[in-house]
Amino acid sequence: MAESLFGHVEPFAGDPILSLNDSFKADPRAEKVNLSIGVYTDEKGRIPVLGSVRAAYERIGFAERPYLPMDGHAGYREGVQKLVFGANHPALAARCVATIQTIGGTGAVGIAADFLAKHVPGRTVLVSDPTWENHHGLFQRAGFKTTTYPYWDRANRSVDFAGMVEALESAEAGSIVVIQPVCHNPTGVDLSEEQQAAVSDVLVAKGHIAVFDMAYQGFGTGVEADAAFVRRYAERASCLVANSFSKNLSLYGERCGGLSVVCRDADEAERVLGQLKLAVRRSYSSPPMTGGLLVAAVLGDDELRAQWTREVDEMRTRMDAMRKLLAERIRALSNGVDVDFLLSQRGMFSFTGLSEQRVRDMREKDGVYLVGSGRMCVAGLNEENVPKVAESFVAASQA
Repeated sequence: MAESLFGHVEPFAGDPILSLNDSFKADPRAEKVNLSIGVYTDEKGRIPVLGSVRAAYERIGFAERPYLPMDGHAGYREGVQKLVFGANHPALAARCVATIQTIGGTGAVGIAADFLAKHVPGRTVLVSDPTWENHHGLFQRAGFKTTTYPYWDRANRSVDFAGMVEALESAEAGSIVVIQPVCHNPTGVDLSEEQQAAVSDVLVAKGHIAVFDMAYQGFGTGVEADAAFVRRYAERASCLVANSFSKNLSLYGERCGGLSVVCRDADEAERVLGQLKLAVRRSYSSPPMTGGLLVAAVLGDDELRAQWTREVDEMRTRMDAMRKLLAERIRALSNGVDVDFLLSQRGMFSFTGLSEQRVRDMREKDGVYLVGSGRMCVAGLNEENVPKVAESFVAASQA
């Protein structure tokens, strides 16, 4: 055979989180605990099928499944807009929001990056330090250079707000700034309302382009409250908003997300929608039909929407209860281990402050899996595994 065309291709090191999940599956220990991947599981360790979604399945039936339009299911898009911005938001009344159905939240951020690369190329993209690693990867894939703004104050396990504001003020005007408005991944620490307002002032004054990535709406305080930052900002300036239904509708494999762009007026929104459709066509052509029908059914029916909201409340309440239970068990084992952070952080994740070596110790000795950064998915906790996790955490903290 002639010399290989691909002999220079480097091996893929694997995604650090997904590869860790594969390692967990291969671990033969019966009492292993998976607190790595961002998946909500119930008290029995199962991914739940929500009652609202089950009812939606029954309604959509098994009719033909033609291609959806490039921008997705019309009812889905309307549901996204009302969920993200609120039914009475002035931007919706003015018809100045362009929304598409996407392949998950990842697809939403990816299309946002592709759209911005075409229409505002050459900008610097700033993401929080730390952040979801794909924020770097998706924007770099689109041709942008990415950098970070300070976010995590390791010493106090809180937001480095002064550092964040200073970085945004120092950034070149018109930079692209990626912000997680609620349930920050991986830290679980969010900006207060006053801090949100101050950050908004800087973004608007500097003419920065805000890209909100809202993957966990409903897991912070509530479905409506969690969108407050985005809704207030959209009243002041244009922005892009990516959202996901993987977690809050437990539709991981259906790949359901949305991308909304708040524009100056209806004419601009129509042109932007056309360019978003073109970006989709050049990427994956159209989103999935079944996921589109399910989300449209849940969000478009008052009864199912109310049932879903209650189910999200139940998921959030269970995660909060597991945080409290873990903190109590750790305190019962040792007064020398600080666990206040568990109660102040929110959403699916907590940033434990454990080093990569301590995390490795927990995995190898106890079969307790956290991400190497020290991020723990509290959604994987339950009453049965909390005692084991508490013992492992204390041992690692005191090592």
